[in-house]
Amino acid sequence: MRIGELADAVGVTTRTVRHYHHQGLLPEPERLVNGYRTYTLRHVVVLARIRRLTELGLGLAEVRDVLADEAGKDLAEVLQELDADLARQEAAIRERRARLRALLEAEGGLPPEGPVSPELAALFAGMGDVSGSPMAVRDREMLALLESTMAPEDREGLLATLRGALGSPEAVARAHRAYALLDELAGAGADDPRVAEAAAMLAACLPAELLPEGDAVLDSGDSFLRALYADFAPGQAEAVRQAMGIVARERRS
Repeated sequence: MRIGELADAVGVTTRTVRHYHHQGLLPEPERLVNGYRTYTLRHVVVLARIRRLTELGLGLAEVRDVLADEAGKDLAEVLQELDADLARQEAAIRERRARLRALLEAEGGLPPEGPVSPELAALFAGMGDVSGSPMAVRDREMLALLESTMAPEDREGLLATLRGALGSPEAVARAHRAYALLDELAGAGADDPRVAEAAAMLAACLPAELLPEGDAVLDSGDSFLRALYADFAPGQAEAVRQAMGIVARERRS
């Protein structure tokens, strides 16, 4: 039996057969004087077994372990472990599909920031259309980033804080006003007289729980704050810095 006939008999490709040879899973017969290899029924049996095991989900290393034990006494244990692993994968897939359904069915549809939790999507929807405010769009992107990188317990705390801060029409209106004032500072310097008003309005919107510990200043050593300030125009950065300072002082008092 030639390699092509062996492959056809089991329903694999000749490339797969050669790969199994290379991996040491399938014994490779010696070449005859004419240069061809002749496969026997034993090769068909082993190759068929390899195919069945890989179709069950076993990796080639696990297949090698099973084949090494001719009595097959470890096969049941290997399959039990595989079954448990598949059960975990099924549970993870069900959870992911449930999250996707919640996103697809969320009121207002998916936000421009992409897939976020249904809770954060609901908060975004409650803010109304902010597409005309570059600062608001940037803020939402930052919140989406924080949510995706936080530990689950920290994420819950963030969402609870945001719900408390934006839980009324008055709070939403203040946030829109703060965004508008910050947008006006897009080309302003740090000494612009409008900075103080923007800082005060932003401070009125900022929950103290969102601030890092310690003094909220640029040279605090906090790399995240440095990157945050660097992403703003000078006037905007100064307004954010002053707002965080106001909230930090109020928190200490």
